[in-house]
Amino acid sequence: MARPSKYKPEFAEQALKLCRLGATDKELADFFEVSESTLNLWKQEHVAFSESLKGGKAAADAEVADKLFKRATGYEHAAVKIVANANTGMEHVVHYTERYPPDTTAGIFWLKNRRPDLWRDQKVIEATVTHRTELSDADLEAIATGSGAGTAGKAGGTQVTH
Repeated sequence: MARPSKYKPEFAEQALKLCRLGATDKELADFFEVSESTLNLWKQEHVAFSESLKGGKAAADAEVADKLFKRATGYEHAAVKIVANANTGMEHVVHYTERYPPDTTAGIFWLKNRRPDLWRDQKVIEATVTHRTELSDADLEAIATGSGAGTAGKAGGTQVTH
């Protein structure tokens, strides 16, 4: 008789929130105090749980991608600073725009992942190599029969073994 599942319907909402925070499957399994294989079984058996994981992870990934894009291209946002008047000590709010220049490292990372065909570090070099060894009829016969007889190994300095 199988042991009853530890799964509860409220796990779907908890998983969604954890995935939005960037939790991995291992971290989810630790949180629910089960193994990763049990977590994978829950994904198969409970559609709401599986959809929560997919939705939460997609939302987290999209937010990170958005932030990375902003860092790569530069961005700005409204900000406030509270300053005190040196003479009176009265505080007042100063509104300003905070600007961040494009970040080269973020741009490189973005391009390497979005366009690896153009930006990867490793270049693919294609080469054709032809290696020829002259074998006598006796060598070919020895290879075919597996006898090792003949002059195998003498041609071209290549030892031919079976």
